Amino acid sequence: MVQGCENPLIDPLPRRAPRVSYRYAEVASTLDEPGTLALFGFAADAPASADPRYLQVALEGFDAPAPLELWQVDAPVSCGRDGALHWSSGGGWLFAAIELDEREHGDAASTAKLAYEQLHHFVAARGAQHVLRVWNYLGAINHGEGDAERYKHFCDGRAAGMGDFFVEGFPAATAIGHHGDPHRLQVYLLACDQGGSRVENPRQVSAWRYPRQYGRTPPSFARAMLLPALDALAISGTAAVVGHASAHHDDLDAQLDETLTNLEAVLASADMAAGFDTHSPLKAYVRHSTDAQHVRDFLKRRLPGVPVLLLHGDICRSELLVEIDGWRYA
Repeated sequence: MVQGCENPLIDPLPRRAPRVSYRYAEVASTLDEPGTLALFGFAADAPASADPRYLQVALEGFDAPAPLELWQVDAPVSCGRDGALHWSSGGGWLFAAIELDEREHGDAASTAKLAYEQLHHFVAARGAQHVLRVWNYLGAINHGEGDAERYKHFCDGRAAGMGDFFVEGFPAATAIGHHGDPHRLQVYLLACDQGGSRVENPRQVSAWRYPRQYGRTPPSFARAMLLPALDALAISGTAAVVGHASAHHDDLDAQLDETLTNLEAVLASADMAAGFDTHSPLKAYVRHSTDAQHVRDFLKRRLPGVPVLLLHGDICRSELLVEIDGWRYA
């Protein structure tokens, strides 16, 4: 039973972007703050909460303790559960998340298919039907060779489950491998009752046009999404990819340089000023824990003052050592 559906009427004024920030705080008190749309804890020992707005993400942070990630909107927020799915909404914005165990649904492809079918069904019944940003976290993402790789199976299942979910065009997205239970799939999204503007990177082939060597089903995402009021850019997972090929195998510094070049190219494509600032929270996913301090030092030097959450995660291509996503506010 879906609880607390908001009025689907669309406000003609552009929706101000949710405010995304990192916070060292208590889960309960943060959830009590006005306008809290979603809250994320990182690490296996992150505090638990039954509140539908809270998600304990299956990624370990390299900071101890890791900060919480907070999304806030300028409106009252309602929330609820619908089977395995939990959600919150307010001010025209919708957060929805689902967590599934592959052992209950067959394999990576069938579990991804079910996750996207359920998210599609739920979002289609809401007023906020424009999916702008999606995050996907799955275990053992690089296990398997060729078309048997789990990430490729995930892409197959995602495409099978989405149907006409993204008929307007693909959202910005991230897909990262976690180091927790290998059967655990987490997918969550941000949607709005107004559409955004998709942004591509001229240095890269659009992901959905990747050649066959990357799997039967190409990844389904835009490089970034400019939110309805043009006041924020949601940036997809970005790595050292030029054209469609991975660059600088086994060279962490060169991959970091290339990734920052790609991030700047995305900002330019969105007609945003160059650079990131103290209000531009980023996540850096680092494959090898031994590289974490080096990545931290590199980003502090190149992006001084920018809040960066360092997480232990595997990139969707085994040769890539780091990936960065996040937000850039106008």
